[in-house]
Amino acid sequence: MLCQTCIDVPDYCTCGAQLPPDARFCHKCGKPQYDYPGTEEKPGLETPAPLPPPLPTAVAGPPEISFRNGTAVRIGFMVALLALTLILGVVKVLPSSAWAILGFFCAGVAAVTWYTRRTGHSLPIRGGARLGWMTGIFCFAIALVIFSMFLLALTNPAAVAALKSDPSMRDNPASQQMLKMFTDPNTAPMAIVTSIVTMFIMLTTLPMLGGALGAKLSERRA
Repeated sequence: MLCQTCIDVPDYCTCGAQLPPDARFCHKCGKPQYDYPGTEEKPGLETPAPLPPPLPTAVAGPPEISFRNGTAVRIGFMVALLALTLILGVVKVLPSSAWAILGFFCAGVAAVTWYTRRTGHSLPIRGGARLGWMTGIFCFAIALVIFSMFLLALTNPAAVAALKSDPSMRDNPASQQMLKMFTDPNTAPMAIVTSIVTMFIMLTTLPMLGGALGAKLSERRA
């Protein structure tokens, strides 16, 4: 241990007061007269600066409803397939366009309800309408395949004769008129274009409106 007498203490403080021998502090201003051993800061032992607080973790939101959303695509396709199967079966027994309108509208509601329960994410009205529109696109694609098969069958005279003799076709004047339009070379092109455009508008608009309603109902339940 270093002896205090070995430390050179000045006779006077900087304030002008005379200091006694081996004075540690000035009796007038209290200023230390020498540095104690071990109080010097050693290089390399500086206190590290405190680290900044961690940034808050970003919470990922629900995935966007688009054709890149695999869950939305699968649900939209399955609902479209089930809806067309049920609608064709019901219309075959009870011929009325009202069943088709109601069925495609309910397809949009069903798609949003299924998606909400499957993922646990409620959809805004815009997202529900988009999912309903995607379902309608799948409905149109499947219906277009069926319509193409129907047009292909009309090129066979035996198939046309079978359709004309079918009781549901024979007893329905509207069906007879439609069959005549599709088999007549003069009216067939316009009838085909009109049917495709009508199918696209109806099969995409109705599920889209149903999807918006389904999203609104899911918000109320939440």
